[in-house]
Amino acid sequence: MGKPRNTSLDTVVTDFVLLGLPHPPKLKTLLFLVFFIIYILTQLGNLLILLTVWSDPKLHVRPMYILLGVLSFLDMWLSSVIVPRLILDFTPASKAIPFGGCMAQLYFFHFLGSTQCFLYTLMAYDRYLAICQPLRYPVLMNGRLCTVLVAGAWVAGSIHGSIQATLTFRLPYCGPNQVDYFICDIPAVLRLACADTTVNELVTFVDIGVVAASCFMLILLSYANIVHAILKIRTADGRRRAFSTCGSHLTVVTVYYVPCIFIYLRAGSKSPLDGAVAVFYTVVTPLLNPLIYTLRNQEVKSALKRIIAGRKTVNENK
Repeated sequence: MGKPRNTSLDTVVTDFVLLGLPHPPKLKTLLFLVFFIIYILTQLGNLLILLTVWSDPKLHVRPMYILLGVLSFLDMWLSSVIVPRLILDFTPASKAIPFGGCMAQLYFFHFLGSTQCFLYTLMAYDRYLAICQPLRYPVLMNGRLCTVLVAGAWVAGSIHGSIQATLTFRLPYCGPNQVDYFICDIPAVLRLACADTTVNELVTFVDIGVVAASCFMLILLSYANIVHAILKIRTADGRRRAFSTCGSHLTVVTVYYVPCIFIYLRAGSKSPLDGAVAVFYTVVTPLLNPLIYTLRNQEVKSALKRIIAGRKTVNENK
């Protein structure tokens, strides 16, 4: 991918055509319904968590649930950037996307995705402090500090998205314009560039692959310490609750990071598996987050019950 294409620079690409996920034509309707249902469930599930955390006074002041609410907000937007465009691939609608639209999708995908990457690391750090430093936890991690860290993650994500979008679309694109992928992402778009992409590949490797791998290693290190601390808990119920809370987070993190690292640490390669692998962290993970954090978190379930009970009481008093 590093070598420039020999296509004439007189032709300037004004739009791209997303080829989408490879699929048998007979499954087009089924895949449309599957991804449409996934999108609706993702939006509803994350909205439910967001409203629960916001409306419950016991949750929205605690760092763990502030981070969970931000994660749900991110998942709703990340899903909206990716899935509606993916669904169009299974309809007769045009697969063309304007040059500016492709740039915007790449920016927001990397902005939201990298912010989520940093957020997962913050969530692991929060759990590390809560379990390994329980007496100092209120001092080391409070609502104000949590808000500052979240704001830092958003800023870092925005900078990352701007760098990647600028470096990718400063290159000349003179044809062909068919993106062999279901979204405008860096590896697929760079294959169409009419200039040397060595610098872009290096920046992608460092800024995405290495950063994602480093965050993943920090999370694993946090959980290694957490497991060590959990094993010291004397009561079986205490160990079970701690493992349940951390196990859910680690499950989502693994589904998110492993495919991401697989794709961006080998940005110069082209594999038919890339599209299927990318579906995990772009489509499946936002769906799993509300399911895992709701079904395996007793405090969230209790908050939902309080909200439902409160509404029933209001309706009965009318």
